[in-house]
Amino acid sequence: MAAQIVPDARALADALAPDRGQRTIALANGCFDILHVGHVRLLQEARQHGDVLVVALNTDASARALKGPDRPYVTLDERMEIIAALAGVDYITSFAEPTAHALVEALRPDVYVKGTDRTPDTTPERELVESLGGRLVFLGGPKERSSTDLGRRG
Repeated sequence: MAAQIVPDARALADALAPDRGQRTIALANGCFDILHVGHVRLLQEARQHGDVLVVALNTDASARALKGPDRPYVTLDERMEIIAALAGVDYITSFAEPTAHALVEALRPDVYVKGTDRTPDTTPERELVESLGGRLVFLGGPKERSSTDLGRRG
């Protein structure tokens, strides 16, 4: 079964409400621009930490603000479709803010997944996740690949 795309995170929060307390909800977020093996490994590991895996993608405007005027390389609609095709992903949503605070507040994940390029000190949402009873995990092995580097290769 392909993952369900729910572009509005607040609508997704409503859809997840029956699962809350019954199943562990894991949330991974990022641009996921030019999907590469590091992304796939991160999401495969993330799946092991939750019964439900939600992937939230930066909108095109927020990816541009974070990564530069020539980004994203792949549009949000296409990134959502690609991530939806991956085994283990249950839901895909998006967020426009520069951080995922509003997303975390809406979805209230039990497990908040970040890549190993982050630490607790460089994860702005850490305190919010913990205050909501969630925990952070850092997955995906060493950061050896990036969409930015792949895009530069042309």
